[in-house]
Amino acid sequence: MPSFPSRLLWALLIPSLFACVVLTALLFFLILGIRLWMQQKRKDRQKSDKSPVVAFFHPYCNAGGGGERVLWCALRALQKRYKHATYVVYTGDTGVTGEQIVEGAYRRFNIKLPGPVKFVFLEKRQLVEASVYPYFTLLGQSLGSIVLGWEALIKCVPDIYIDSMGYAFTLPLFKYLGACQVGSYVHYPTISIDMLSVVRDRNPRFNNSAFISQNPILSNCKLLYYFMFAFLYGLVGSCSDVIMVNSTWTQNHILALWRCGARTSIVYPPCDVQTFLDIQLEEDEKKNHHSIVSIGQFRPEKDHSLQIRAFRKLLDKKTAEEQVALELILIGGCRNHEDEERVTRLRDLCEKLGVGDKVEFKTNIPFEELKRHLAEATIGLHTMWNEHFGIGVVECMAAGTVILAHNSGGPKLDIVVPYDGGVTGFLADDEDSYAKAMDNILSYSPEKRLDIRRNARHSVGRFSDQEFERSFLAAVEPLMLTENR
Repeated sequence: MPSFPSRLLWALLIPSLFACVVLTALLFFLILGIRLWMQQKRKDRQKSDKSPVVAFFHPYCNAGGGGERVLWCALRALQKRYKHATYVVYTGDTGVTGEQIVEGAYRRFNIKLPGPVKFVFLEKRQLVEASVYPYFTLLGQSLGSIVLGWEALIKCVPDIYIDSMGYAFTLPLFKYLGACQVGSYVHYPTISIDMLSVVRDRNPRFNNSAFISQNPILSNCKLLYYFMFAFLYGLVGSCSDVIMVNSTWTQNHILALWRCGARTSIVYPPCDVQTFLDIQLEEDEKKNHHSIVSIGQFRPEKDHSLQIRAFRKLLDKKTAEEQVALELILIGGCRNHEDEERVTRLRDLCEKLGVGDKVEFKTNIPFEELKRHLAEATIGLHTMWNEHFGIGVVECMAAGTVILAHNSGGPKLDIVVPYDGGVTGFLADDEDSYAKAMDNILSYSPEKRLDIRRNARHSVGRFSDQEFERSFLAAVEPLMLTENR
């Protein structure tokens, strides 16, 4: 006769197995029902308009960053090649009209679309705001993106869906519930192998607080959380039929996490290099003033404090007379009050280091003023660790500055690389190496600096709008051809 524990185990096991089977069946029929409902919505739409719908998921499409330039250049390229399609953008910019968004894209990027775009306005964008999730931010934003993606899907069921902002957790929704062809353009992996390494090695950084890095228990808990999230991120990312990444650095991490090498290709983001190439390139032998210019939003990962500390060390290498000729100009956008507070702290750091009168801050300045500062600059400065690409680096090179960038990420692997055997710029990774590199650049003859600037200018043609359009259209062709069959 079975013992009491055995009888109890069977009494619990059989109902549990039955409940699992029932719940699995209910989930299957729920997904099937939703999929059929979405297919019916698509058929109803096709009764009046048979053209395929290509939809971009870009909740912040009215912003003015590099990601938005990718969106508008991608739309322009598709509209020129596939004129028969209908184009939709899912956006959370509910405070403006579609016409204002298109007008803003033209004003900021000088991009005029050859055809119309429909905008689907989403009401739940706040669910993907990092500020809503002070803890478990990655997971919170990703779950929020699923809700936002569901809102997008029920408002418009496209034939082709492209996530152009990095919300990978929306991909299964559109592929399995919406029965769409799915593509993604990845600017930056939500989680990377480097992020796992930072936590494992207990290094304090902007995304790994000191109180966590100094505590082995908290560090191990965070590492477990990161590994679990990386596994989920890999699952949802692998749903994409076409994967485009913006750099070799991003490609390496996406291949490690999503494991879809055959479907992954590098499509460098479009940089408005021609606008900067219009700046006259001249020898600077008559210069009696050398400005060092940095371009980048005032976000923590840009590490502007490193620039200020390195500049202080550069001044320490110079005589009082030489110091008078040097100036550091920090140019960037402030998105919110938090960014403005960050600028205030940076100003305080300048005063503390005794360089307050040698460092200028330029926030949210007009484009023409940005061009003027770059045209007058000797050195272009960049200090972000593992920048996924580095549009600001490309712009500095195109404008004719001698670039000094961080020895990591996109600048190291794709941008500040030799061109026809010639030097295009320099790399550094800490205060001392930055100060030494700046000192070396300033000590070069005007002729040598001019050679470097010319090499850099010639090399940035790889990142033009035209090259982006060619690479982007080649990458998305499988999606368009599948839909046209």
